[in-house]
Amino acid sequence: MNHYIIDGNNLIGKILKKKKTENKGSDREELARILNAHFAGKKYKVSLHFDGHENIPVLFTKGKIIYSRGRTSDEKIREEIDNTKSKRKIILVTSDRQLAEYARVNGCKVISSEEFGKEIKSKRRSDEESLKIKEMENDIEEFRRLFGIE
Repeated sequence: MNHYIIDGNNLIGKILKKKKTENKGSDREELARILNAHFAGKKYKVSLHFDGHENIPVLFTKGKIIYSRGRTSDEKIREEIDNTKSKRKIILVTSDRQLAEYARVNGCKVISSEEFGKEIKSKRRSDEESLKIKEMENDIEEFRRLFGIE
């Protein structure tokens, strides 16, 4: 099973187009919600890393959240890579060059946060379009039923 390790703070900056906000908790919640939707129905192991401590609980049903506490999230990510037996199954999502190089040297695949963000946005657009098409099909069926058109 592939294992996504996600540099959460880095991804927040790319997906939510925010750097530092006053409410980290709400940014973390929003990112977790987006990732829950993205990984729905998929069988991946997912670790979402954030700097600092947990201020408010964040619901992340598709994986686990790892807070760096007194260390940096980069250190915790390196530690997770080191402690994983099947490094080739790791997909690291980050735009941190040093962290990406560390992962590559260890045999992990790396996806930049920008690229992953585009993938998520593309999937969300596709899902929205599918939903609109389904709604339109339902409207057509309702119209046919109301006016007795076969």
